[in-house]
Formats: sequence, C-alpha cells, structure tokens
Amino acid sequence: MRLVDTTWPEVRPESFGGRAPILVVPVGALEQHGPHLPLDTDAAVAAAIAAAVAAERDHAALAPTLPFGASGEHAGFPGTLSIGADALHHILIELVRSSTPTFAAVMVINGHGGNVDALRSAAALCTAEGRTLLPHPLGLPGMDAHAGRTETSLMLHLDPSRVRLDRAAPGNTAPLTVLLPELRTHGVRGVSPNGVLGDPTGASAAEGAELFDTLVERALTAFDRLPG
Repeated sequence: MRLVDTTWPEVRPESFGGRAPILVVPVGALEQHGPHLPLDTDAAVAAAIAAAVAAERDHAALAPTLPFGASGEHAGFPGTLSIGADALHHILIELVRSSTPTFAAVMVINGHGGNVDALRSAAALCTAEGRTLLPHPLGLPGMDAHAGRTETSLMLHLDPSRVRLDRAAPGNTAPLTVLLPELRTHGVRGVSPNGVLGDPTGASAAEGAELFDTLVERALTAFDRLPG
C-alpha cells in the first residue's frame, strides 16, 4: 500500500492483512552520476526496489521517497544537493519516532553509500529507544562504485529514456579501497573528472533486469525478518 494513496482511517491492521504494518522508506540522494545518468539515480533505484517490496508484502506501507542524502563527496559537481549526515540522522530519528504508534518497524531502502553512517547511527539510537529501524543497503558483490556499469544497467531497465548512453564514458576504475584516502580528502572530483567511478561500457537493460530482481529478493528477505 502506498501511503500517499490512503486516508488516515485506512492506515490500520485490517488494511494490511490483519498484521501490524511495516513502513518502507526509500532514501536516495540528489548528486552527479557522471555525464550520462540523472541526478536522482540513487533515489530512483531505491524507490523502485521499495515499491517492489510493498507490492509483494501485504503488510508493507510504502512511504514517499526521501530524495536528499549525505552527498558532500560530490560537491564539486553542479546539481548536487546534500543535507549532510547529521541532518539525515535527525530526519530518520524523528520519522521513526512519529511512526511508532502505527508501524511495527521501519525499513529504509538506501540507494546511496554516503548515507550509511547516518543510517547506522540512527538505527542504534532507535534500538536504544526500543524502536526498530532497519537500514537496508542496495549493494551486491562486484558492483562498481558510482555511475558505472551497475547503475547504468539498472537505469536502462527502470527508465531508459533518462539515460544519455551516448555520453557514457569510463571514469576511474581503481577499486574503491584504493581511492578512499584521496576521495575523503578531495572528493569524487579529485579522483574522477567526469564523476564516474567505474566503467559503464557494456551496460544493458537485460543486465539491469537481473540486478533488479536480485536486489528485490534480497530486500524481501530482509523485510521478512522484521516484526510485524
């Protein structure tokens, strides 16, 4: 169920198969994704995964997407808008607190790696307060770091009209573990002039569909561990 389509009397266990509902919140970012992907790529992928989870589970309530995140590392590129880790932490805490009377737990489908610290700290505080916040990162073994083949394939699957494939070009393909020291000091701009960390060459909608299905299955497995 999409919360934006409901009225308040409908938000009750009877509307969710007789079970206490779980709130599913997609969280993304608005940041550069190379010259070929839209700024809201992380939010778009997170929203699609969250919608798929809500479609598969009767007691899932889909919240609107939180479109901004902690994207300071991308500040060297026009169009990037970041609220920072501290603000994201507080937003999530207040969101979970306000949801507690109605929802058994909150699951955050996180599409941006820069949000991880804020999510981790928010989850810890929620646990201390007796509430449940489950951060679920969208990651798979072998995925490239940013705007490479993985995200390009996912977007070609979800909405190919928004991908400027003719502009796609490799960026810095070194492993993220190698790039991190320079990345922390100088941001993405300092290690990749075009903003890509990876290589979008060979990306395809077919590969994106396979990646999407795997990501949905992983998210469903995590959802099913929550109380509700």
